Amino acid sequence: MTLTATPPATDFQSLKTRALDVLHQVFGFDDFRPLQGEVVDALISGNDALVLMPTGGGKSLCYQVPAIVRPGVGLVISPLIALMQDQVTALNQLGVRAAFLNSTLWPEEARDIENALVRGELDLLYCAPERLLQPRMQQLLHQAPLSLFAIDEAHCVSQWGHDFREDYLGLDILEREFSQVPRIALTATADERTRKEIAERLHLQSAGHFVSSFDRPNIQYRIAQKDNANKQLLAFIKEEHQSDCGIVYCLSRNKVEATAKMLSGKGYMALPYHAGLPADIRAAHQERFLREDGVIIVATIAFGMGIDKPDVRFVAHLDLPKSIEAYYQETGRAGRDGAPSNAWMVYGLQDVIKLRQMLEASPGNDHFKRVERQKLDAMLGLCEVTSCRRQSLLRYFGDELEQPCGNCDTCIEPPQTWDGTVAVQKALSCVFRTGQRYGVTYLIDVLRGADNERIRSQGHDKVSTFGIGQDLSTQQWKSVFRQLVAGGYLQADAEGYGALSLTETCRPLLKGEDTVWLRRDPETKRKPKGSASVKRTLVIEDQPAWDSLRARRKALADEQGVPPYVIFHDTTLLEMLERRPKTLEEMGEINGVGAAKLDRYGQAFLEVIATIDVENASAFE
Repeated sequence: MTLTATPPATDFQSLKTRALDVLHQVFGFDDFRPLQGEVVDALISGNDALVLMPTGGGKSLCYQVPAIVRPGVGLVISPLIALMQDQVTALNQLGVRAAFLNSTLWPEEARDIENALVRGELDLLYCAPERLLQPRMQQLLHQAPLSLFAIDEAHCVSQWGHDFREDYLGLDILEREFSQVPRIALTATADERTRKEIAERLHLQSAGHFVSSFDRPNIQYRIAQKDNANKQLLAFIKEEHQSDCGIVYCLSRNKVEATAKMLSGKGYMALPYHAGLPADIRAAHQERFLREDGVIIVATIAFGMGIDKPDVRFVAHLDLPKSIEAYYQETGRAGRDGAPSNAWMVYGLQDVIKLRQMLEASPGNDHFKRVERQKLDAMLGLCEVTSCRRQSLLRYFGDELEQPCGNCDTCIEPPQTWDGTVAVQKALSCVFRTGQRYGVTYLIDVLRGADNERIRSQGHDKVSTFGIGQDLSTQQWKSVFRQLVAGGYLQADAEGYGALSLTETCRPLLKGEDTVWLRRDPETKRKPKGSASVKRTLVIEDQPAWDSLRARRKALADEQGVPPYVIFHDTTLLEMLERRPKTLEEMGEINGVGAAKLDRYGQAFLEVIATIDVENASAFE
C-alpha cells in the first residue's frame, strides 16, 4: 500500500478531507474521538498544540495522522526504546513509512534511515531526546523536510513530575531552531502545576491547549486495607482474572522477586521485572508479556512507560504509589482497548510510614520535599476517601464528574464512617504519654492494656492511657493510627524505626475543639459485596469461536515476530465475532481494519469465521 499516491494538499479543507481519508483507510476508523479531530485540525493548519489525554485515549493518532497528511517527515521524540519499536512495528503493519533511530541499530541501518529522513522518504521517525540534542542529528534535521515535531510523554520535562528526565529540558531547542515547524506535546498525567511547567519549558504558552477528560470509565478502581497482601492478591486474580494478562506493582526489588515466585508457585505465568535484573532478562520478560496470553508481570515502577499492550485486564498495587500522578499512569496501563478492567490496590499503615520516611530522608531541598508531601497527602486522601473514588481522582486533575461513577468500590459498597473523636484523643494522648518514641504495635499494646515485660519495664503500665482502649480491637486501632498518619496528625521518624510523634495539626483534636469522623474498615473475613463478584473482563458468548480467532491471530503474529495485538486488538476480534463478516467489503467495515490490514489479513480471518459458521450450523442439524 502506498500512502504517497495522493499529491500533498495545500489548503486546509483538502488537508482535513485527506486526514479523514487516512483515518479510515489507514487506521480503520470512521470518526475521530473527542478532541482528536480538533488537535489534528490545529496541526495540519501549522499550529502548535499541548495535549492531555488519558492513556488509551488516542494521543498517538493526534500526531500520526497529521504527519502522514502534511508534506515532510514527522519527528517523534519518545523516551524509551521499547515505545519506539512498538509504535513503529504497529505503523509498519498499517503500511505507514515509519522508522526509529536508536542504539539497537547497526551503523549501516542507521545510515539508511538517516538518508531516508533527508530525502523525505518517511512519514514518521522516532528518536530519543538524547539523540535529538546531538549536533549530527540537528544537522540532519536542518537538511530534511519536516512536517511536525511530536514530544511524547511530555510530563518528563517537569522537575516536579514523577518521571523527570533531564534530556527533556533541552527540547526548547525546537522552538529556537525550527520555529516554522508545528510542535505537539502530549501527556496522560499532569496536574495544573505540571501543565504550566510543560508549556513554559517547551515554549508552548501560545499553543492550543487540548485537555480531554481524564476519566477511564472502563476501569474499576478499588483500594482495600492491607491484611495479608499475598492472600488478597491471589484471591483477586483467582476470582476475577484467572487467565488474564496483568501487572502487579511492588515498591522494592526483593518484593517483586518474592511475589513473582509466589504467583508462579500457584500456577500463574508470573515474571519479575526491575532495574536490578540483567538487561537481557528484562527484555525477554517484557517480550513474553507483549506476545503471550495470560502473562503477569510483577514489577517496580521501572516497568510500564511505553508499553502499548491494549489487553492488560488488571493492574494491582501491593504498595502505595508516591503520588496520584504515578497511580493514575500505572493504573492507566489497564484496559487501553476500552474493555472492562480493574485497578486494584491494598495499602496499610506501614506503607504510609515507609513513604513518609523515604521522603524525609531524600536529598531534595525543602521546596521539593514540600511539593512531594502535598502529592503524598493527595494520594493518601484518595485512599481514605468515603465518597466516589473516581470523582476524587478526577478532581485532582481539575476534571469534574457530575455524578458518582457507580464503578468504584466506594460506589459499589459505600464505606461506613464513625465518630472517632474519643478514640483519636486516646491514641494521640498515648503517643504523648509514652514519650513519642514508639511504633504502632507498642502503642496499641499500651492502649489495650497488654501485660508484658516491655511495657512494665518502661513504666507505661502506670500512664493514664494504659488499658483505656480495650473497647477497640487491635485491627480497629491499626485503622485509627493509619488514618491519623495519613491525615498528617502523626508523623513517623526519618530513621526508619517507625516511632510516631505528634504534629501541630493534632493540637485542636487533643483540645477537643474538632470532631473527627473516621472510615470504618470492613471486617477482613467479610467479602465485599459487588467487588470480587463483578468480573471485569470481556464477555464472550461463543468461547470456541473466540479461541479460533485468537489462535489465527497468534499464528500470524508468530510468523512475523510481532505481538498479537499488532495484528488486531481484542476489541476488533470481538466485533468480527459479533458481526460475522462474509466478504472483504464487510470485513473492511470493522473498526481497526484499515486497507493494509484488510489486504494482509482479511481473507485469513474470513476463512476462520466461515469455518465457525459451518461448525455452528452442524451443531444444530
